[in-house]
Amino acid sequence: MNKNRELIAILRGLTLDRCIVVGKILIAAGFTKLEVPLNSTNPMETILAMKNKFGTSATIGAGTVTNVKEVNELSKIGCQMIVSPNTDKDVIKATKDKGMVSLPGAFTPSDFFAAISMQADGIKIFPAFKLGVDGFKAIKAVLPSHLKTYAVGGIDETHFNNWLDAGVTGFGIGSNLFHPSKSNEDIQFAAKKIILSYDRWQTKNL
Repeated sequence: MNKNRELIAILRGLTLDRCIVVGKILIAAGFTKLEVPLNSTNPMETILAMKNKFGTSATIGAGTVTNVKEVNELSKIGCQMIVSPNTDKDVIKATKDKGMVSLPGAFTPSDFFAAISMQADGIKIFPAFKLGVDGFKAIKAVLPSHLKTYAVGGIDETHFNNWLDAGVTGFGIGSNLFHPSKSNEDIQFAAKKIILSYDRWQTKNL
């Protein structure tokens, strides 16, 4: 298994009673970065349970983190990754001070460079479908070559080739992978398709 896949499973709406089963399905398929957005039901409890179960085999993170108070609370339960929809310098600084991975959201060049100035570990391009591949290419041309970038928002495996060809590092996949209404079988099927598409490009191009 390629343990370096730059794929983030965005598990909006995941509940405590289901998080271990879903986590096992995704990790078995090949995901090693799992994000529970804070606008899910009881996200802190869900993140804690997943961290305790999977924290040594996957990076367990929180999404939709928009203030320092949330960062501090997440740090206390052992959260490993903070993902935000926006570029907030205070959130980035607090995340880095607590030793967690920082992935703020960015859309404009100003957003990208604000995040870079605060030593963010990578950038969540959001919403990716709105910026588009051509828009990303224009911004990518002026970014540091080492910067990790993740396309998030309206992305599924059919978009991978164009984005990866443009130089994006990876993807955050939400409703095309997980939704509370999806069965475990449907989640497993979607996860395998996503991993297969990602690995196929990597095998062909690296």
